[in-house]
Formats: sequence, structure tokens, C-alpha cells
Amino acid sequence: MSSTPSDDSDAANETEVRIRRAPKYPAFMIVGGGIGAIVTFILTALFPVDPKVGFGALFGYFALYGVTGGILVGALLALLFDRVLLRRSRPATVVTELTDPELAEEERLQEERWAAEDAAAEAAEAAQAQPAAPVAAPAAPAQPAAPAAPAADPDAETPKPGTPAV
Repeated sequence: MSSTPSDDSDAANETEVRIRRAPKYPAFMIVGGGIGAIVTFILTALFPVDPKVGFGALFGYFALYGVTGGILVGALLALLFDRVLLRRSRPATVVTELTDPELAEEERLQEERWAAEDAAAEAAEAAQAQPAAPVAAPAAPAQPAAPAAPAADPDAETPKPGTPAV
């Protein structure tokens, strides 16, 4: 017994995709923020520091702008690289192949169940679309009515055993 699928099933398992490289945005943003912090440190050290404020506070204040700017520049570079790499993408065909025979059998059975459910749904829709012809029910034979039982009086006393009923 051969376990290779037929040509029809090969065609169903092939998918066209595009392969491309994509930049990792968080990495670009983190590196951009780090470079922004380094540039801020260098620029802060180049100029004289106000003795009332101090170098640390001055660097921290300007680092808010430098790191934010670096993150923004890193994100923009990532977007630029993404667009360039998108043009270099190439098409490829992906073939899905199941190597586990049990999984292949389960998939085949599931597809058969789906096909049966689809066929049942189509049959139900077709039956609802066509009006049903009225069917005359056969006449039931008349049966004589049973004699009505006399109504019991709830206030009547029940006779004691051994006494004749009146």
C-alpha cells in the first residue's frame, strides 16, 4: 500500500506565498533610543553646566528628548527598510504534507464529515424552497362514545363493609 498522495490532493495542498525579510521594529527602536541617549550625553558634556542645576539633572532633562527622538528615528528607519525589502520579496510555492498517517486519516475523515454536512444543508435548503403538496389524511372510522360515568357526590358517605349499598 502506497502512502503517497494523488496528484489531485497535491494541488489542494499547494499555496502561493511571498518570501521577504522584515526588520524587527523593537530592535530598531531600542537601538535608536540608545543612540539618542549617547548623543544627548555627548551634547550635554560639550556645553558648560549650570552649577545650580548640575550635570546629572541637565542630562536627564535633555535625555527625555534625545531618547524619544532616537526611538522615533529608529522606527522610521525600520519602516524605510521594510518598504525596501518588500520590493525584493519573491514568490514561492508551499506544499503542505502530513507525515503522520493517523493525522492524515483524521483529516480525510473530517473532510468527509464536512462534505456530508454540506450536502445535508443543501438538501434541507432545497426542501424548504419547494412547497410541500397537501396530503389528505384518511378519515378515521367513527367509534361509539363510551357511556358517561355518574358523577360521584363528594359529600356522600361511603358504606361500611358488610352493609348493602342503597
